[in-house]
Amino acid sequence: MIASSPSNHPLGAVTDFSRAGRPLDLACARLKSAGLRITQPRVAIIEALIRREHPVSIEQLHHDLANDACDLVTVYRCLAVFEELGLVRRCFFHNGTGLYEINLNDSHHHHIVCKSCGKVERIDASFTENTERILRERGYEQVTHLVEFFGVCPACQKKTAEFSPLPAASITR
Repeated sequence: MIASSPSNHPLGAVTDFSRAGRPLDLACARLKSAGLRITQPRVAIIEALIRREHPVSIEQLHHDLANDACDLVTVYRCLAVFEELGLVRRCFFHNGTGLYEINLNDSHHHHIVCKSCGKVERIDASFTENTERILRERGYEQVTHLVEFFGVCPACQKKTAEFSPLPAASITR
């Protein structure tokens, strides 16, 4: 793999990202403002995250990259830096897996995850904003939270009902 320097990447010479509208440009602006170089592996990882609609594991993300884009260790390191910058958000799901998603506009949201099929849906985070505000008013700083919801989606419930000989209410435990 050839290392990228600021001068050999197309975005490396760009210094004014104020008019940046594309997701990649916004991400590169965040890297630049943090004093980080725009390298080919970082760009490849960001592009792969942008293409994903839902959170992705590090292994899945590495699989999405071209074979010569970067190694798995580089993906781990880049995601750690991106998370520290707020460029990505890490989610923890019911099996303990950490998944990552791009976070370009600092909008906070949560997820509901189906325990049967793994389907992930975004949900509004407005109900947690009030709690964080109250905690800051009490003098806490750097307040964060992790909230994910788990359940069985309607489609999986329907499949289960089709295969169950008895109505769910009549089954005793």
